[in-house]
Amino acid sequence: MNNADQAERPTVSKGLVPLMLNHAAWVTHDVEATADFYINVMGMELASTVYDDSVPSTGDPFPYFHIFFRMQDGPTIAFFEVPGLPARPAVAHPAYDIFDHIALEVADREEVDRWAVWLAQNDVDVVGPTDHKGLIYSIYFHDPNGMRLEITAPLDPLWNQHTEQGYADLKMWCDAKKRAAAERLEAGPVLRDLIRKTRERYQPD
Repeated sequence: MNNADQAERPTVSKGLVPLMLNHAAWVTHDVEATADFYINVMGMELASTVYDDSVPSTGDPFPYFHIFFRMQDGPTIAFFEVPGLPARPAVAHPAYDIFDHIALEVADREEVDRWAVWLAQNDVDVVGPTDHKGLIYSIYFHDPNGMRLEITAPLDPLWNQHTEQGYADLKMWCDAKKRAAAERLEAGPVLRDLIRKTRERYQPD
């Protein structure tokens, strides 16, 4: 039986769902280098800029320059430069540098491959391409701020519509963590064993 058949879906309100991504924002220590990269390498339009001597949402007295770069369908990637800001502290574990990233979608896997060539021509180190089990096809690289970026193309046209299976997988994962805690076991080995068993169970013939 597929896990999705046993999924317990929560009751959620359908009245308030975000329409689209407006922007995702990060700190930059060099807005000039960041602008050069996103305009001339990534091909994005400089969409808007804002600057002030304090943060409107909090009142903090941080002078800043805020810059937005627009993708083809409208959403933007944005950055804040704050003068005198110290370097970001080193991460406590390398997994943070791997999993924290933003993925940018392109038309197909051939365009992903073209991006890989283009980025290499612009002295950007590229990892991949990687085929994620027939779901998406991606390459990975970093911007001048050390932010990990992904160029990706869906291989499964329904890649973001596996809702029932998603609820089932979420429940399976969380239940395994709770069992590990109740039995005073380390979560890591328990979850690795879960992954191995379910991967074998749903491996195609």
